[in-house]
Amino acid sequence: MTNLERQLSQYAAYHLDRSNIVTHFVGIPLIVFSILCLTARASLDISGFSITLAMLLIGLSSIYYITLDKLFGVLMLILFIVAYPLAVKIASLPMWTWLGASAGIFVVGWVFQFVGHYFEKKKPAFVDDLIGLAIGPLFVLAEFVFLLGFRKSLHERILKEAKMKRAAMDMKTRTVF
Repeated sequence: MTNLERQLSQYAAYHLDRSNIVTHFVGIPLIVFSILCLTARASLDISGFSITLAMLLIGLSSIYYITLDKLFGVLMLILFIVAYPLAVKIASLPMWTWLGASAGIFVVGWVFQFVGHYFEKKKPAFVDDLIGLAIGPLFVLAEFVFLLGFRKSLHERILKEAKMKRAAMDMKTRTVF
């Protein structure tokens, strides 16, 4: 099993309910975008070129995603590049407008997340493993790629492993009581 399969199956074990996955298609992009908005305002000028904290986050997370899977990593980088200019526009708004918009997007994203976990009847993955915060965006991208009918064998392997992990989690929960 590859590291990608391990990470995505661990995350998927908390996300087997279709309604939960659908809410994540909205919530996670909103959360990621809000983080880009919040960090696009912090910058450092080097030789007339402004490097924002958002750029650094995009670069580091893209490197991480590419190490897990080249195709998914490049697709994530493309999505970040597409979203970045709008994040910069929001970051250039007056302080309270920028902060209110960014925080509002963040909160709405998390509301979608928690509604989804209500359907799932499972806590979010990051509660047990903080890497879930980084894997969430990749999970949504992978689910979209799978929904389009691509990389079926990868999807099958992840789903099979996720169901086994979920069964183990459920057994552990039952034995506690």
